[in-house]
Amino acid sequence: MLGVLKSLHLLFQRNDQNRMSLPGFVTLTKDFMKISRIDHIVLTVKNIEVTTDFYVRVLGMEVVTFGEGRKALSFGNQKFNLHEVGKEFEPKAHRPTPGATDICLIADATIDEIVDGLHLAGVAIVGGPIRRTGACGPIMSVYFRDPDSNLIEVSTYVP
Repeated sequence: MLGVLKSLHLLFQRNDQNRMSLPGFVTLTKDFMKISRIDHIVLTVKNIEVTTDFYVRVLGMEVVTFGEGRKALSFGNQKFNLHEVGKEFEPKAHRPTPGATDICLIADATIDEIVDGLHLAGVAIVGGPIRRTGACGPIMSVYFRDPDSNLIEVSTYVP
């Protein structure tokens, strides 16, 4: 038992400056679990067919079927798994709700090409182009809503 406690002590490091307000919490060391990227995000939607049509037509995503007929929207090395409201897969978010997502997507296009493409697709822009800060530096962004009223930000990095 003492050996197990010593091993756990090596994995955990107390961090009094950044620990949660409840006493007794510990912070994992940096090397214990390093997150490298997002694999997928689940979107709860009203209608999977309407959603897939929009994301394919407007954003060029690819519909993939997996598992027992489940649908996802694939792009780059990640995807949006789709759950239809009332027919969610377990486990699920505490309150799966259409229209509750606000996400930024990076495009391989100029901001003018993004804006022109949205206009051609008949998508109303609700904000931008505007300069923002992305995960890797400054971006130019435009905002619009998908069929479930999720806020979609499409951006491109600027030098």
